[in-house]
Amino acid sequence: MSGDLSPIDKAKFVAAKRSVDYVEDGMRVGLGTGSTAAWMVRCLGELVRDEGLKIKGVPTSTRTAELAREVGIEVVSLDEAKWLDVTIDGADEFDGNLNLIKGGGGALLQEKIVATASDQMVVIADIGKEVETLGNFPLPVEVIPFGWQTTKSLIEEMLVSMDVLGRDATLRMNGERPFVTDEGNYILDLHLGRIGNANQMAMVLNQMPGVVENGLFIDICDVVILGYGDGRVETRDINEGTVQEDRLDFVESDNLFTDLGD
Repeated sequence: MSGDLSPIDKAKFVAAKRSVDYVEDGMRVGLGTGSTAAWMVRCLGELVRDEGLKIKGVPTSTRTAELAREVGIEVVSLDEAKWLDVTIDGADEFDGNLNLIKGGGGALLQEKIVATASDQMVVIADIGKEVETLGNFPLPVEVIPFGWQTTKSLIEEMLVSMDVLGRDATLRMNGERPFVTDEGNYILDLHLGRIGNANQMAMVLNQMPGVVENGLFIDICDVVILGYGDGRVETRDINEGTVQEDRLDFVESDNLFTDLGD
């Protein structure tokens, strides 16, 4: 398999492979959305198939649910699970305090609900996702379709008084139509460049009529697992204050990863 993967995909794979060490038999597991999370779902599916791991997965999007079922993971709703042992997900950016920007895949609402309903959130990422200050990646804001242009104008007006470098908000598109989330909402991407006070930004956005949720995950993530293209893995635990490094070897196999398109 390793010969078919680019360095960035190798980094995603080793982070995902290490993250499933946090999953034990009988756990209720939040399953993230995105290309890195897809590797993790495949790794869990391999454990279900080859080692008899029994878990209940709560997906954060319809496409994650489809992939989980495809690889043999039992899928349940959050209402059925009620509370989760761990959620494993990717991130678009993270800072030194393990605050995140998420929502590049359009599933930020379900991702935040699932993550906050978990004893622990583990984020898997490649080293390129680490930033000194959040904001270079456009901040997704989920809004209801009714009056979305008014909501957009109100957000842009609010940004004038915030510590940011840019104030442009664009409607996310899917071809010629607006991108629609699993909940039937739209997403505005805020091109801020830099977010000086992420806590303030998150609170102010969620007080605005028309805003459903924003992609700032503040004080939610417990562990970040960073993958590198040479197989190195770095695990940062903010609660324990620890940083661990090791390396995973690649093996050629005809396993569950052969048809992964992410």
